[in-house]
Amino acid sequence: MDPDLMLVIGLVLAVLTIPSMLSAYAESRPPRAAAIVSLIAGVLIAVALTNKAGGYSIAEIPDVFYRVIGRYLN
Repeated sequence: MDPDLMLVIGLVLAVLTIPSMLSAYAESRPPRAAAIVSLIAGVLIAVALTNKAGGYSIAEIPDVFYRVIGRYLN
C-alpha cells in the first residue's frame, strides 16, 4: 500500500474517533470502538511515516491529501 494513502486513511480515521470518544464518555460507557479505531489509525500513520523516505512535514500534509484524492478521482 502506498504510504501517502496510509497517511490519509490514518488521519481520517483519527479525526473520526473524536466524536465517537466524546459520545462514549457522555453516555458513561467505555470507548471500545473508538479505542480500536484510534489504534488502527496510529498504526497506519506510523507505518506511513516509516515507509516514506524522509518522512512527512506538517506543511506537506495538505498536498498529500490532494495527491491521493486526485489519484483516485482521475
